[in-house]
Amino acid sequence: MIEVEDLCRVYETGTRRNPKQVRALDRMRLHVPEGETHGLLGPNGAGKTTLVKILSTVLTPTGGHARVDGADVVRAPKQVRATIGLVLGGDRGLYTRLSARQNLRFWGAAARLDRRTVQRRADELIERLGLGEWADQPVERFSRGMKQRVHLARGLIGDPRLLILDEPTAGMDPVACREFRTLVRSLRAQGTTMLIATHDMVEAEQLCERVTLVDHGRAVFCENTREVGRLLGGDARVEFVDDDLSLPDLVRGLPGVSAVDLDDEGRWVVAAKRDAVPAVMGLLAEKGVRDIASRPPTLEQVYVRYMGSRGLQL
Repeated sequence: MIEVEDLCRVYETGTRRNPKQVRALDRMRLHVPEGETHGLLGPNGAGKTTLVKILSTVLTPTGGHARVDGADVVRAPKQVRATIGLVLGGDRGLYTRLSARQNLRFWGAAARLDRRTVQRRADELIERLGLGEWADQPVERFSRGMKQRVHLARGLIGDPRLLILDEPTAGMDPVACREFRTLVRSLRAQGTTMLIATHDMVEAEQLCERVTLVDHGRAVFCENTREVGRLLGGDARVEFVDDDLSLPDLVRGLPGVSAVDLDDEGRWVVAAKRDAVPAVMGLLAEKGVRDIASRPPTLEQVYVRYMGSRGLQL
């Protein structure tokens, strides 16, 4: 569905006397087969949004090639636009003084759908995305989560074969994020191809079959999400729950343990070498801890290892 080969994009910056060039994409490569949900990861300025804009025909590349469903984004932009649906975050792409229904009808008309099809699709999406009660209210009154539902409906109004989502849950509260991910999973189950550019490692891990890490305009790696932990080689992860606050310090003192941190769910997470796992679990068992689990490294751990301190730019 997506074929990107040696894609480049250079921005001219600076002044006339002191011109400079910024290479946003540098021989970028990406292949996403039909029906896959693919995550695009990377720090701010890595090139994710530039790639999304090129695939959406909003921006032209400086070099290389990009195709969507076989159509070149430069030579056949109209064919590409008919294939894709674009989902943005925040208020971008919505007319907030119009109602959700009016927004959908406008974007359906912009996609050159006939009036009956636009009305039918708008009504179906309003019902499907739980917008019925608010469909005829101005979007400016909506919460962030409700606006994001309208964004998703807008992206789906033309019944696209490829859905591109750029930071779809940025600024949303946890409940809204959970609802949005449920909607995305339903689309994945229907076979819709999706490219999700995100900073949220949990979101990528839960939704995407494969992920590509982008930095300085290049693909650092492209891996199956379930197997991405193997990139850390001998590293492993142990999780445990216990009220004894002295345990984390004891575990930190074991050879091969690099970190012990508390996650958002109240579980202690131990990062250690694989050969240190028996000692960690043995110590925890000796101290009477019953809730212990050994897991492969998470996508977040892989990201932090590759990006180092640049992870602070999220």
